[in-house]
Order: sequence, then structure tokens, then C-alpha cells
Amino acid sequence: MALKRPAWHEGRTLILEHTSKILADNPLGDPHIRKLAIWLPPQYDQPAYKGKRFPVLFDLVGFMGSGLSHINWKNFDENVPERAARLIHEGKMGPAIIVFPDCFTALGGNQYINSSAIGRYADYLTREVVPRVDREFRTLASRDHRGCFGKSSGGYGAAWHGMNRADFWSAISINSGDMGFDALYIPALLDDMDLLRKHGNSIERFVRHVESQPKMKDKERMALMDFAQGAFYDPDPTQFRNMRLPLDPHTGEFIAERWNNWMKHDPVVMFDTLGDELKKLKLIYMDCGDHDQFRIHFGMRRFSAKLKAAGIAHTYEEFDDDHSDVDYRMDIFLPLLAKALA
Repeated sequence: MALKRPAWHEGRTLILEHTSKILADNPLGDPHIRKLAIWLPPQYDQPAYKGKRFPVLFDLVGFMGSGLSHINWKNFDENVPERAARLIHEGKMGPAIIVFPDCFTALGGNQYINSSAIGRYADYLTREVVPRVDREFRTLASRDHRGCFGKSSGGYGAAWHGMNRADFWSAISINSGDMGFDALYIPALLDDMDLLRKHGNSIERFVRHVESQPKMKDKERMALMDFAQGAFYDPDPTQFRNMRLPLDPHTGEFIAERWNNWMKHDPVVMFDTLGDELKKLKLIYMDCGDHDQFRIHFGMRRFSAKLKAAGIAHTYEEFDDDHSDVDYRMDIFLPLLAKALA
């Protein structure tokens, strides 16, 4: 891959500070004063576009990330603003504003929902960030011109918001989004139990150990992500950081009540009661690697099948890759979103 040195206007990125009332006093004690990055396309400052308003895309990053990570410099690759600027320069994408919210938490990331254990992040996005962006920038300030996209946990967020906040969004892109929880989490959690056993089957002892080390191992990072989901899907305020397991750590048997609470949050299951909301959207784009190492392609296939059975227009594409380092897929879905929202 060649080192990229763009010869075209790259637009400009602003980093604002946002003081959130919604996130104040959140259960984890996470900061309620957040950075908010906004990318303005080159046309935003051009005289020919004076007074023109633009559609808006919200980038929901995956677990262990913050929106701010998507504006960072990358060696031998493009960050999201650079990629969008190139696509616009090549005539493949119409101009759009892109918003990068910071929703990182003490648990290592976010699913972009309201949680009694983490905070009201769905409300933070829709009731605070969206209105502020519309107030301060030349946006096309209506749901008809607003969409969100995300990979992994961000893809889960896009699916959840499509079904639960269709009054705020009219286009979504679900990229390797967390779904098909049985295929995704059952094997992962069982693997995690071997690691947890070394810490007396205590999530708190495991987390304290990880936090005390100078370097987090890959298996520890994966386990932390899996355990954190319990605080989103089945929180217990009596447990360390509200995390509890849906299974017996010794026998590996899943506890019906606990696991059922997780499954209620699976987009494949949520579709049965909320799927009609997706009919309100202009665009639903989905993609996933056909050998995703977290087995997410199985859930994505199920979700697509339900959309098809319900007669809901969408595009689902599988590609020859896994879950990692697939930002190149943005070349496909960013132009589709910008076109749908123009």
C-alpha cells in the first residue's frame, strides 16, 4: 500500500467540547464533559456553496474505541475524513458533514443504548449531540438528511437506533454489527471462563488484575468486552461495575433468566417487535466478512433474511475477509449514505 499524500482539499476537522446534562452523574462516573469531532467537507467553505446546507453522517465506532480515534493520522492508510475527502474528490460521494462522538466508558466502549448501569447514551446522541450539531453547523436539520453507520458495536448501535430511534435517522449502515448473540457470545463466554478461573471466577479480580498490568493481552481484552456486555444487556447494580455473567462460570451452564435478558437485546430478536420501524428508513446497508472470527456473519444473515421476509428493502453484502481492518469497505457505503441523505 502506497503512502498517501493527498493533492486535494481535505476539508477541516473541528474538535468541540460538549458538557452533557444527560451523562452527568452516570453510574460509572465517566466524564460528562466530552470531546465532539466534526468534519466539514471541502465544499463547506467554498464560496460557490455559501449558505448551502449538508446532510450529516454519525460515525459510531466499535468497542474499545472513541469517535476521536477515527480522525487520527494513520500510516499507509486513511482516517475517515481523509477517505471521505478522497471519495468526494473522485466524484464517488456527495459532500456531507461527518460527526464523531466520544462515547467511551470505563467498561471499554459502548453499545449506544440507554442503560441503567452505564448511562443514557442513546439519549445523549439524539437529544444532545444531534441538536447541537444542527444548531452550530449548516446541516440539513431533519431526519430525512441524517444517518448513522458503525462497525461491530457501532454496527449494533446503528441497528438499534434504526429500530428504536427511526424518528431521528433515515439511513443506517450496519457493518459487521453485533447480532446473532448465540453464535457470537456463547463460544466466546465459554472461552472466557478459563481465563476467569485464574482469578477465582471473579470479574472484579480479573478487571483489577488487568488494570494493574502495563499491557493488556488480547485474550484479556476480548474477555473484558464480553463481560461488559452484561452491564448493557442484564445489569446488576450489586455487582462490580454492574457486570454479571449469564452462565455458571464453573459448569458453563447458561442461566435461562440471565441469558434471556441478553437475547432480548439481540437485533435478530428485537426485529420481531420493532422491525416495522425499519420501513421508515430510506436506506439500510449491511455488510460482513464471510469468515468473521466472531461469527457475526451468521447473525447478519439472519437479520437480512428477516428484512427480506418482511419486504423491507436493504442491501446485504458479504466479502472475503474477517472482522479486522476492513475500513476499506467505507468506500462502498459512505457514498451510498451521502446519496440517500442528500
